[in-house]
Amino acid sequence: MSHSIFQSADIHDPAAMRRAGPDVLSLALMDARNRTLQWLGSVEGMPARLSPPLDADPPVWLVGQAGRIQELWIARNPQRARGSACPSDSVRLASIDPVLDWWLDPLAQPRVQRWSGSAPAGEAMRAYLAATLEATLELLEKVSGDDDEALYFYRMALVHEDRLSETLAATVQALGFEVTVPELRGHPMAARVRRDPLGFGAQKVMLGTPPGGWVPEAEQYAHEAAVPEFEIDAQPVTWAEFAEFVDDRGYDDPTHWSPAGWAWVEATGRRAPRYVEQFAHGVLVHRQGRLQRVPSAQPAIHLSWYEADAWCRWAGRRLPTEAEYTLASRQGRHRGFVWGDVAEWMAEAAWAYPGHRTAPVRLDPAAPHPAARVLRGASCMTVARQHYPDRRRFAAPASDDGFCGFRSCAV
Repeated sequence: MSHSIFQSADIHDPAAMRRAGPDVLSLALMDARNRTLQWLGSVEGMPARLSPPLDADPPVWLVGQAGRIQELWIARNPQRARGSACPSDSVRLASIDPVLDWWLDPLAQPRVQRWSGSAPAGEAMRAYLAATLEATLELLEKVSGDDDEALYFYRMALVHEDRLSETLAATVQALGFEVTVPELRGHPMAARVRRDPLGFGAQKVMLGTPPGGWVPEAEQYAHEAAVPEFEIDAQPVTWAEFAEFVDDRGYDDPTHWSPAGWAWVEATGRRAPRYVEQFAHGVLVHRQGRLQRVPSAQPAIHLSWYEADAWCRWAGRRLPTEAEYTLASRQGRHRGFVWGDVAEWMAEAAWAYPGHRTAPVRLDPAAPHPAARVLRGASCMTVARQHYPDRRRFAAPASDDGFCGFRSCAV
């Protein structure tokens, strides 16, 4: 295998990219920026909405964040070499485009004003994305060796831009538009024959990631956890299984819901998962800007933690703990454990692992907090190099715009 082919394959390998040096990292950053430019081409022609959703940002604004984060934490950051020890409020150099930098600043204007203000022209955004990447790559060339701190912000910028692709996919879905570029549609979800749950004996498992290379704040650091004997679904709950809950008037019975979950149902008037029109004869969902019928054997998706918890209460089961999910994903694959179509809700509240360090810039919208919940694994929209089962993120329990689902455990 030639060196160039090896590098090309390497940029999609989750484990390799966490320890990528300057050469491979530069290829991955270019790959991520090409995807971002594809997103720009897809969203810049979308018609303006009179009533934008309050929980979504304008797609062009989101696209611009790829350039702004790179410029803010690399090109404009004289202390970038300090990596994770860099203070979050360190002095910054001037932006190459002060007007665009102001428009992209989350603190400069509330979300509603991002929609009402005029977005920059596509060519201006393209020029900004090209210039910020060029500056990043020039500085990356000067980094010698594989020093984790010196490479910290470059690796962080790559993860941010990869995650941005998922955010854009969720936003375009929420706006009811179609993604016309095949490469941006993610991998298709399979309709699978239901497998029996898997049983595991009591044992210990390592949660989190040990130091070395890029370790997201949510995964810092590896520590041992005891796991009692348990039984877990081999795959996420399907539309057919969730339809039984809906048909049994699950959204009308408060006994299936936590107090906060029932308050959410009453506040939203929800009677089915987000984007679902009906469950008869397969599932009819709003997807890609039109109604589509999807197989009932596909994983249920765009579900909040409240809905996942309510289904489990109704079914006499429960959500898995992080330790259970981790152990099953590592030891159960040869027995039929399936993951990767949906990010999966865990039972626990979002909490920081022992020994974690607060990052200079937080990539997760929700910080560790008892009100937030944990999502593990990856979805059909996750970029390949971020597609690993130990991936850990936080989200509000009411969040249902992401590509989230769940599996259950025996009580």
